[in-house]
Amino acid sequence: MGAGAINQTDSGRKRRRGSVKRKPMSEINVTPFVDVMLVLLIIFMVAAPLMTVGVPIELPKTAATPLPGEEEEPLTLVISADGVLLLQEVEIKREALVPKLRAIAAERQDDKVFLRADTNVPYGQVMQVMGALNAGGFRNIGLVTDAGGPKLDGQGQ
Repeated sequence: MGAGAINQTDSGRKRRRGSVKRKPMSEINVTPFVDVMLVLLIIFMVAAPLMTVGVPIELPKTAATPLPGEEEEPLTLVISADGVLLLQEVEIKREALVPKLRAIAAERQDDKVFLRADTNVPYGQVMQVMGALNAGGFRNIGLVTDAGGPKLDGQGQ
């Protein structure tokens, strides 16, 4: 039971273990290393977007003017109290709205549009116009309101 153990073969001859000279393996098996690296790569690719969560901060208030953010003039659609549609400052009929919006969307790079509706316009009518905006190729719809309206928490304005 030591380093010089003797094995017996089928023919009854005694033979020392290790009598056949074997060369030491000089190659490194990189397959497990590559497997581990690929698993780590996948983990970091999945986890990286999760690590970019913003920290809630209160930004300081200033009187500086905002920087210009858009190259194009924003598209504005107005629904007046009597139901008249104004695209920018031009009156447009409801039947011509979707084709006109498609033509404008084909020429613009930005799909942002601002929708201004009078307070007395019925909700269903505003939703119809929003559907027309969507059908016309504008997916980014901003609803414009005035600041300083009533608060719903019961503390007035």
